[in-house]
Amino acid sequence: MAFNGKYEIESEKNYDEFMKRLGLPSDAIEKGRNFKIITEVQQDGQNFTWSQHYPGGHSMTNKFTIGKECDMETMGGKKFKATVQMEGGKVVVEFPNYHQTSEIVGGKLVEISTIGGVTYERVSKRLA
Repeated sequence: MAFNGKYEIESEKNYDEFMKRLGLPSDAIEKGRNFKIITEVQQDGQNFTWSQHYPGGHSMTNKFTIGKECDMETMGGKKFKATVQMEGGKVVVEFPNYHQTSEIVGGKLVEISTIGGVTYERVSKRLA
């Protein structure tokens, strides 16, 4: 499947402004700026297990099926319900405060999150 793999963050755009819009305190923004987040995706047809591993051993995992409501969690630990969609090869989800799309472009995982006119882009290279 297209998304299967392990990815390491390679570049980011508009990190600070996006995190400020999310309401994160400046010390948390500073701390997270250079994190080498590892994203691991297991895709089996329409079923996904999407994990993010942060330095220090913290991990977050969301399991979902395209088109079905599920329980999800934000990076800040807030739980919410969402229905993840697939639109033109992109995984699309509405988080409580922002809209996110994820797609594979040239073998890289490209995640774009938008909140109040600010777009944050995170590109991760495939590790495995």
